[in-house]
Amino acid sequence: MKAIEPINIKTSDHKSNGNVVENPWSDLRRFTDARIGLGRAGISLPTSEMLAFQLSHAQARDAVNFPLDIDEMTKALGAINELNGADKPLNVQSEAVDRVTYLQRPDLGRKLNEAGRTALLNTMQNKQSSTQAQYDLAIVVVDGLSSLAVQKNAAPFISELLSQLQGNSMAYKLAPITLVEQGRVAIGDDIGELLNAQVVMVLIGERPGLSSPDSLGLYLTWAPKTGLNDACRNCISNIRPAGLSYFEAARRAVYLLQEAKKLGLTGVNLKDRTQDDVIEHQVQTTNFLIAE
Repeated sequence: MKAIEPINIKTSDHKSNGNVVENPWSDLRRFTDARIGLGRAGISLPTSEMLAFQLSHAQARDAVNFPLDIDEMTKALGAINELNGADKPLNVQSEAVDRVTYLQRPDLGRKLNEAGRTALLNTMQNKQSSTQAQYDLAIVVVDGLSSLAVQKNAAPFISELLSQLQGNSMAYKLAPITLVEQGRVAIGDDIGELLNAQVVMVLIGERPGLSSPDSLGLYLTWAPKTGLNDACRNCISNIRPAGLSYFEAARRAVYLLQEAKKLGLTGVNLKDRTQDDVIEHQVQTTNFLIAE
């Protein structure tokens, strides 16, 4: 009996790679991390794509549950503080006593525990014994929902930010960097108020996505105090090498800091115009027909 030869189906829209039928949209995948053009094997996804999905899902779960390496972060942030003449980082914790409580009770992650509050008050009292302590900017690093994002991106971003601030016309007196465990965005309001800072910048691990388990978010709040809501903040998200670069994120943050200081506000009334085609962003060029 003659063996039946496999039939190769050829169409103008699909290419066959072994048993996998490729999707014509696969060419677009080089422009995005989104799961498009995955192809198919029979009526299902190819095994390689299914395994890649499961790996991304596991990485996202790990990012939420994996604890922040406090010693390593303290060392990295301490090196940045020393370069800029600031004190060593302040390590504090929210009222969420562990990760399970943090995930189940978001409200506890928004408040400093008593030990942290006492530590910040003692720091300010020591400062005020010699000089009136008032800071232009307090940087608060919070583990949030992705300690991986903080571990990988917080220190290099802060270094880039401080580099751009040094080249800025406005002078900023920086508070010691504060490192927070089991924290949410609003905990920055408590810290900024206790440190007597004009503006607080919270760097926090964002909720992991299936293609971005290491996304760092930035929240800027003018005149921080307990009880403010998200309408009072400006946000820059997806800070990471595969997303918004450290340089670009720092550039936008410096712009927002400048405008916040000029206007005395942040939030819905302060717009990020760094991408707008406005006069201050236009580069003047000369006409090559006119001799200088």
